[in-house]
Amino acid sequence: QVQLVESGGGLVQAGGSLRLSCAASGSIFRINTMGWYRQAPGNQRELVARITSGRFTNYADSVKGRFTISRDNAKNTVYLQMNSLKPEDTAVYYCNAEGLRQAGGNFAGFNSWGQGTQVTVSS
Repeated sequence: QVQLVESGGGLVQAGGSLRLSCAASGSIFRINTMGWYRQAPGNQRELVARITSGRFTNYADSVKGRFTISRDNAKNTVYLQMNSLKPEDTAVYYCNAEGLRQAGGNFAGFNSWGQGTQVTVSS
């Protein structure tokens, strides 16, 4: 199986910055796409940003120009640099990764989620 562990959440004032990290571990053969999603109370989980193995990226309109996603393929780690944070960015942020894992003598697809990290932006 593939496990994701997030870190870097916390409490910050509006206009501040945070950097989230997510490290994947386990029987990984290849990670295709890694991404960050968020869920605020009473809302559905939504895409924040994602990045492919070739480092193509896409962002939610609400974070364009403020957030930057990046990845270190050698470390199976994805980062989310969040600048100019707003109170509406307050949510639990979840890391996601999909790709191929080793399964005995074969390969199997995986789509894994982290446990979530709280980001709170005060006004």
